[in-house]
Amino acid sequence: MDNKYLGLTPPMGWNSWNTFTEEINEKVVRESADAMVESGLADCGYEYVVIDDCWSLRERDKNGRLQADPEKFPSGIKALADYIHSKGLKFGMYSCDGPLTCARYPGSFDHEFIDADTLAEWGVDFLKYDNCFKPAIAGNILYRRMAMALRNCGRDILFSACNWGAEESEKWIRSTGAHMYRSTGDIRDSWQSIKSLALSQICKISHSGSYCFNDIDMLVVGMYGKSTNEYIANADISACTDIDYRTHFAFWCMMNSPLMIGCDIRNMNEATKKILTNRDLIAINQDIEGRSPYYLGSTPETPREYFWMYKMLSNGDIALGVFNFSDKKRGMALQLFDLGLPATTGKCLRAYDCVNGEDFGILPQSVYVHVEPHDCKIFRCRIEDIK
Repeated sequence: MDNKYLGLTPPMGWNSWNTFTEEINEKVVRESADAMVESGLADCGYEYVVIDDCWSLRERDKNGRLQADPEKFPSGIKALADYIHSKGLKFGMYSCDGPLTCARYPGSFDHEFIDADTLAEWGVDFLKYDNCFKPAIAGNILYRRMAMALRNCGRDILFSACNWGAEESEKWIRSTGAHMYRSTGDIRDSWQSIKSLALSQICKISHSGSYCFNDIDMLVVGMYGKSTNEYIANADISACTDIDYRTHFAFWCMMNSPLMIGCDIRNMNEATKKILTNRDLIAINQDIEGRSPYYLGSTPETPREYFWMYKMLSNGDIALGVFNFSDKKRGMALQLFDLGLPATTGKCLRAYDCVNGEDFGILPQSVYVHVEPHDCKIFRCRIEDIK
């Protein structure tokens, strides 16, 4: 591989699945690439445009190669990749480690090298690799095999391993060569799903870092229940609020999760755009050192619904987050001593509110804030001398 920086920071982009599922086509992908540039998402760091499952024919060609569905992609995948590259973006696709994908299209089992070569010829830059229908005895070797194929296909292709956290993958996935890995089941457009996935990852904080980031799944920010799939849309319950979405995005940023947008970016409202283009939160997510946050609360194995966490940043700043995943307003206290900064050091913290984009002032040694239900506060703090 020529790009030694591939996977250095959490990947950012858009994935077709949450909104379009099997109803994906060339027109939607091209328009989404256009929207990524025109909306300012690309300027904020979002670069991958990724087609998920259901893009191929049900059978390989006579040479054993994958074939794009000509009705969905009449110009072909190479032409689509070229178009996306012409916009200054990168192009991603989907396959699976079993003989079938999750939607029962051809998977890459026993075709890893020929599929990697095909992707490279098409100009693919990103591969999401799912975990359906694989042989029970295969274990993690199938991710190693595809990683070897990708690293020897003649093109830099970021490897997104999507095995849903099965087989305690956080303990071995880095060794496979994956640049990011799913550690959760599928996200749904509901507060309960966001909350459940977020709290499930507290115990996995240490299993993420540069070149292999813990992927808590795609963002549902801005979906408002709009999906071609009823399971994802959660049509039977109330849609998320913008506060829910903002906390969702902020937590993913603090956790160094890849930021893969799942809404229809062609039709974003201003609230959605404001959340997804928050440069202060993105800067925390994209900090060059990729250090995991530290959880301040009960035991990580049984996290409570409201807590503080902080993260060391490369320039000496500290990202400090307070999250309230409960349904009640909470008053939440923090002692700077617990950050390693007692008054005896002669130092204090000047805080900047990353959510509201304004100076918060000097934090007292004993911090106490009220946080509304489902809400959060994220501060970027600079260490200063006590005056």
